[in-house]
Parts: sequence; C-alpha cells; structure tokens
Amino acid sequence: MAATASPGAGGMDAKPRTSPKSVKFLFGGLAGMGATVFVQPLDLVKNRMQLSGEGAKTREYKTSFHALTSILRAEGLRGIYTGLSAGLLRQATYTTTRLGIYTVLFERLTGADGTPPGFLLKALIGMTAGATGAFVGTPAEVVLIRMTADGRLPPDQRRGYKNVFNALIRIAREEGVPTLWRGCIPTMARAVVVNAAQLASYSQSKQFLLDSGYFSDNILCHFCASMISGLVTTAASMPVDIVKTRIQNMRMVDGKPEYKNGLDVLVKVVRYEGFFSLWKGFTPYYARLGPHTVLTFIFLEQMNKAYKRLFLSG
Repeated sequence: MAATASPGAGGMDAKPRTSPKSVKFLFGGLAGMGATVFVQPLDLVKNRMQLSGEGAKTREYKTSFHALTSILRAEGLRGIYTGLSAGLLRQATYTTTRLGIYTVLFERLTGADGTPPGFLLKALIGMTAGATGAFVGTPAEVVLIRMTADGRLPPDQRRGYKNVFNALIRIAREEGVPTLWRGCIPTMARAVVVNAAQLASYSQSKQFLLDSGYFSDNILCHFCASMISGLVTTAASMPVDIVKTRIQNMRMVDGKPEYKNGLDVLVKVVRYEGFFSLWKGFTPYYARLGPHTVLTFIFLEQMNKAYKRLFLSG
C-alpha cells in the first residue's frame, strides 16, 4: 500500500516540467534570427549612414529616409536585404552564446536558498555575457558590415560576397583568419555599454514614470520605460558602434590600414566630419532596437508554447 502511495506523493511535490537548457538556448537564437528578418533593412540603412561621408567626402545620404529611398531606387527591394545571411548568423552566434553564458552564470551565483543575485551582480553577469557573445559573433559582424556596405561602392571596388559562408572563407583565405575578429574590442565594448545602459536606464526610467503619478506598474509603463531606455542606450552606444563599423569595413591603403585603432577612428570622424557625426544612423539604430526586442520575445513565447504543447503536455 505504502509502495503504491509514494509515487503519487512524489508527483504532488514534483516541479513542473520545463524545456532543457539546450532547447532554451536554441529558441533564444532562433527568436533573434526571426526578428532579424524584419529589421534587417534598418541595419543596412544604419551601416550605410555610418559610412556616408567617410574621409571628409560629401555625405551620400542626407537622412535615413533618403538613404532608404536611394538604396531602393539603385538596388531594388532585394538590395535592402543585402547581408541577411550574415545578420542571421550573427544572431545564431551572439544571441545563443550570450543567453547561454548569462543562464549559467546566473544559476551559479544564485544562493543555496534560491536568492537571486543582486542588481550590480546581475549587471556584471549581463555585461560579461554580452561581451563573450560579441566576441563569438564578431566574424559574422565583420561580414555583415562588409556586405551591407558593398552596394555603395563602384562595381570594380565591390567585394562581391555571395553569402555569409562565402565571405568567411574568402576573408580567411585572402586576408588571414585574424581579420575575422577585426574590431572585436569595439564590438565587445558596445555589448558592455548596451547591457549596462539598458539595465540602468530602464530601472531609472520606470521609477521616474511611477513617481510622476501618471503611470501605474502596467504594460504601458513598461513600454514607455523601454522606449526611454532605448533612447539612452542608443545615444550611449553609437560612438562605439561607428568605430566598430569603420574598422570592420576598412581596407588597406598602400599596405597600411585606414585606421590605426578605435581612438584614431573617433579623432578622424570628429576632425573631418564633425562631432555629431559620431551619432550617424541614430534614427534607424533606435527604430531597430524596439521592434527587434519585441519580435524576439514574441517568437520566443510562441516557440516555448509550441514545445510545451508538443513535448511537455500530458
């Protein structure tokens, strides 16, 4: 009698079944890839804007809208999706690694009684995970910058990569494997800045809105806090982002690189293009941030629901 009763008792105390960690990481990467399909044109416009007017040349694009219409007119509808394969690989590597590192560190630093890490420790975990993911995703980032920049060049100067894998092989063969990690320091720095700015500005914005008396702790408040946080994050990370873009797209001139390092990029941009050129591409960068986050979570929720229905129900 006791033997038959024990499984029932154990079943009462058993934790609800959840998907394995590997599936969570996979879904995180797939969700990011799904969102990228929708926001890739904004990425392309942002990169073109950041390269426009390089080296004291006349700016090719006056505004983000001008850039978008010019690209559509010159390269067609397919043109605004140039580099999509690289964007998808970036999400597959960066998002999956970041999510994996964050989950592992978060669980390691959770107390024995289940107490989660404090705010500062969470921020440190987020920045570490972001920087590690950025390092792993740098080769795809290099290819993305080059593929999206190709259409603005004269035909005889274009690199002409067919897809992300063709680009990876050609870069490794023609320029050496280390070139795949060109600009990894500013790429990692951007990830750290983005994670730190998002965490700090979101909590501060939410508290400010609640203290104003016009908001209660609901979805409208969360949305408005997210938009303010996105604005702060974009403003803080764009100077680092333009450094990354310029370094990863640069060519060798007379056997020497166009830029010595990230500081050299900043100095040349300010000197030849003006201080506010550090924020070129602000509009598409900011416009991309919100939809990408929202779409990622929508796809993630749908995949989790489908997995539970197919594999965990019953």
